[in-house]
Amino acid sequence: MELFSRLVLRLVYFLFDSILRVRVVGLENVPPANESILIVANHQSFLDAPLLTRYLPGTLTFPINTFIARQKWIQTAMRIGGNKTFPLDPANPLAIRALIKHLEANPDTRTVIFPEGRITLTGRLMKVYEGAGLIADKTGAKILPVRIDGAEFSKLSRLGGVVPRTWLPRITITILPPETLDVDKKLKGRARRQVIGKQMSQLMVDTEFKTRKLDRTLFEAMLDTTRHFGMNYPLVTDIERKPLTYRKLCIGSHVLGEKLAHYVPEGKYVGLMLPNSVGAVVTFFALQYINRVPAMINFSAGAQAILAGCEAAEITTIFTSRRFVELGKLGGLVDQLRQKVTIVYLEEVRQDISGFDKIAGLLRSYIMRQTYKSKAGANDPAAVLFTSGSEGVPKGVVLSHKNLLANCYQAAATVDFNPADKMLNAMPMFHAFGLIPGTILPVVMGVPVFMYPSPLHFRIVPELAYDIGATLMFGTDTFLSRYGRYAHPYDMFRMRHVFAGAEKLKPETRQLWADKFGVRILEGYGATEASPVVAVNSPMACRHGTVGRLMPGMEYYLETVKGVSDGKRLFIKGPNVMLGYLKTDKPGVIQPPVSKKGEGWYDTGDIVAIDEDGFVTIKGRAKRFAKIAGEMVSLGAVEDAIQTLWPDNRHAVVTLPDDKRGEKLVLVTDHHKAKRADVMEHAKKTGLAELYVPRDVLCVDKLPLLGSGKPDYPAIQKLVEKKLGS
Repeated sequence: MELFSRLVLRLVYFLFDSILRVRVVGLENVPPANESILIVANHQSFLDAPLLTRYLPGTLTFPINTFIARQKWIQTAMRIGGNKTFPLDPANPLAIRALIKHLEANPDTRTVIFPEGRITLTGRLMKVYEGAGLIADKTGAKILPVRIDGAEFSKLSRLGGVVPRTWLPRITITILPPETLDVDKKLKGRARRQVIGKQMSQLMVDTEFKTRKLDRTLFEAMLDTTRHFGMNYPLVTDIERKPLTYRKLCIGSHVLGEKLAHYVPEGKYVGLMLPNSVGAVVTFFALQYINRVPAMINFSAGAQAILAGCEAAEITTIFTSRRFVELGKLGGLVDQLRQKVTIVYLEEVRQDISGFDKIAGLLRSYIMRQTYKSKAGANDPAAVLFTSGSEGVPKGVVLSHKNLLANCYQAAATVDFNPADKMLNAMPMFHAFGLIPGTILPVVMGVPVFMYPSPLHFRIVPELAYDIGATLMFGTDTFLSRYGRYAHPYDMFRMRHVFAGAEKLKPETRQLWADKFGVRILEGYGATEASPVVAVNSPMACRHGTVGRLMPGMEYYLETVKGVSDGKRLFIKGPNVMLGYLKTDKPGVIQPPVSKKGEGWYDTGDIVAIDEDGFVTIKGRAKRFAKIAGEMVSLGAVEDAIQTLWPDNRHAVVTLPDDKRGEKLVLVTDHHKAKRADVMEHAKKTGLAELYVPRDVLCVDKLPLLGSGKPDYPAIQKLVEKKLGS
């Protein structure tokens, strides 16, 4: 029997080492044999225990459900691997105490715990139990975080129908340095368990993110993804209903990229003005393939703003589509742009593509993964997005390959995206939401996405969600409220997660989606400068009224703002924070973010409050506070109050100088019968101080909006100054 066990063990190890070629990273982080450690790992498949047995030094102890431990095949497997089991009855509240006593009696034991308590059914982290943390807290053992990556694609996972499975998956085991829990010694009982549980959950999320590979370019990340999903995996679809596979994306990137390379020198910025479509995705990655940096042009911003952005980034060429210009009635805009930059129509570029070029691209796609070498580095610019101009002249936000990949992986560590999902992306690619979580994340994570060219089609977008069976969607409150209003109750029958950002989510919108569709909108917070997600509520960590917790891997500090008592100014740093700005004062020069703590710290300009559990509440923009009679008044808070009075209309509050009180508030609204007396009466009923009641009311037919649906405050300010200014 012993000989048989050895043969089986050698066969399994040969399979791991020579056939699967399992890669192990971080073995140097395993403490010496005489130290007590608690190994915590994610649970992806039935291969997990054998994998850890093979590649972690020493004899391992696996706590196992009593009923499972009785099964002969489990006993045999553990005996063959030279491991020990510690039977646990999950229904017995004293079971963990027994394990703690066992570890205290055997301090050199190396115990493996899967904190999720089960094999994943999503491909991402499941619920994390606090048991491992309680054991570490009681025994003083160090926690050794381990992440198994790739085993979810094996035939021995439970993800049939979720991911493409194979007998020969590519598996990597990453071991991070040991950690200890930081729990206040004064905490006892239930409060202590809750803190330990939260720390364990955060540790698992951090491990998920820290073990991701960030030192590569977007194109290299896309190619690596094909190792798991295969080249023929249908990834992107648009209104033409012709799915784009990874192979077609690789072919298109090579063929189109070779042609586009003649128009722009390597490493330079080039404008990209296209609607959401398969063609836009191919063009974006074609530019990545040839190391040109796409600058996403906001065609709704107007010629003046676009040309200011082109000047800042030294852009001399813009790629666009003749069909798009005609259908979007952008001929006048293009004529204005043509006076300063070269406009290149992709239809004309495609006319130069021969049959030989296509054959070469096809052949190249079969060896691209093995032969492609990017001339760019992870910290080089990958894309430029222009700020909305909500506070002045547009600036170019330069995001590196590392920035973009980091935010995709931060989101994936927080929310359970998986290949069984279908994402509906109607947010334009010139918007950070539309480009990064809406386009790049699906490509590098293997999540099928449907690209729709306009978020303004409030009846069509919900119908599309129904048609394609969408499970994921992003949007601003403006768009989500309209979709909710026009959609049929069954249009969102498959929707799992809807994310709101870019502006405050109104309670009415949240309630509408919950009542009509049974869908909980998860509110987040971001900035283009942060690629863009800074914080987000998730299915496992959601608190209404907040924008969720900060993304893993991010740091922050708060700075007091004079006159503001219920919040502080937020500064952030992390792998997703931009390289810097491109401004017209120094065209082509990247100006990195900086604060009193040094370079790399970005001043969000937002006033926030962060509670003891890490949930962030946005109080307003620092620049959107007025000083009236010596007191600081949040313009956002005034807008929120007025929104409850007239919930079906759009409102914006700006300021004008006032000789007596310093500043005065002006309400701009599309509610034609709005009167100050109505606002005053509403303020009295709701207990709002008179200081928060606008002195003047300006009614307009349509509130000036940005392409994202947010109020265009510079345009609104100019309108008020023209109408009411002295």
